[in-house]
Amino acid sequence: MLPQLPASKANAAPCESVADWWPRHRAIADDHADPIHQAIIGGFVADRVGWAFASGYQAALRALFPDAPADRICALCVTEADGNSPKAIKSSLKQNGDGWILNGAKRWTTLGPEGGLFFVAARDEAASGERVSIRIARVDSKIEGLKIEKMPATKFVPEVPHARLQFENLKVKDAEILPGDGYDQYVKPFRTVEDIHVQAAVLSYLMREGQRLSWPQHWLERLSALLAALGKIADMPAAHAETHIALAGALAIGAGLIGETEAFWLNSATDPATLRWHRDRELLQVAGKARELRTRRAWEKLTTP
Repeated sequence: MLPQLPASKANAAPCESVADWWPRHRAIADDHADPIHQAIIGGFVADRVGWAFASGYQAALRALFPDAPADRICALCVTEADGNSPKAIKSSLKQNGDGWILNGAKRWTTLGPEGGLFFVAARDEAASGERVSIRIARVDSKIEGLKIEKMPATKFVPEVPHARLQFENLKVKDAEILPGDGYDQYVKPFRTVEDIHVQAAVLSYLMREGQRLSWPQHWLERLSALLAALGKIADMPAAHAETHIALAGALAIGAGLIGETEAFWLNSATDPATLRWHRDRELLQVAGKARELRTRRAWEKLTTP
């Protein structure tokens, strides 16, 4: 599913807010069941990196949580004041009769102020010992005991809002606790799934800009090949070392292609898209160390006798 349009039709409709972007993404999701297609098409119709990222993020969540409702903005809530490792997660779940009680706080919840459903990582107090046991709870944004506070805009992709969440004796039904180890089955794989879908969305955004601004054909051809490769990587198991190594290669190729665009953007220095790109490109550097560690561990796993 590679979007190809003549340059004359490659303009994206202006989009200034989540309220503008979400119906557009919903329509794409309705037409394309495969999350990687949602990411690629969502990126192609985006008028800026922020909305490409938002579509890639929502698509990644649907890949990880296939039962997530299509009509609601969702978010995975992991990061707290001390970070996002199991030991840094202090939010807690305690069994209470036939349900659970959730307490704690999260920060940097993507699209949190607009979110309808949160997948919250919290420690299972009864099961945690020397090793922290993490569970994932589905939390409705309108439930009693949840406070949502909008965070200041980031310096890049400022259109995409983030939120702090506060849980105060919030009641969670047993059916809303996802089965299995929350960290190994959801949090860790999501880092890989998100990288695949967000990278595909942002590169697809650049595909449209490249067509609109008449960037070199040979560059568009290589980008098409990379998008096709990401589509295949999206079908690989997110926890496998082979997937991590293939993704590392795709990200490296993508970084090279993106680097080449710096010269292309110079030809449209006053175009609003150029100015936004220079503001937003830092997004692609987020979590770089985590990606390096993931790749190193993947190679160690494959090469250790």
